Amino acid sequence: MSTAVAITLLMVVALIAANLPWLSDRIAFVVSPAARGKPEWIRLVEWLTLFFLVGLIAAGLEYRTQGQLQMQGWEFWVINLALFAVFALPGFIYCHDLRRRLQRHSRRRES
Repeated sequence: MSTAVAITLLMVVALIAANLPWLSDRIAFVVSPAARGKPEWIRLVEWLTLFFLVGLIAAGLEYRTQGQLQMQGWEFWVINLALFAVFALPGFIYCHDLRRRLQRHSRRRES
């Protein structure tokens, strides 16, 4: 696997993983929540868990393409966390704004 393919694959996986907590209404993608829906703190815990999972995938891809892992400072991880937050923005907007607008619009059409 070439480095360019590994980077592209990692970006696609990170984009999907960052949005999953806001696109899924199931807790840990398995358990259906109570009638009120999934609390926001659970979405954040899932998001952080997926951040670390994507980090492990990235380490595996780095080891596979380069044969070793480079040591990273705290700045690297802060930048990665910020990039993961930017990747999560479409799912966050869909969950907190767009979904409600679409539901209201469909109810108005049915009336």
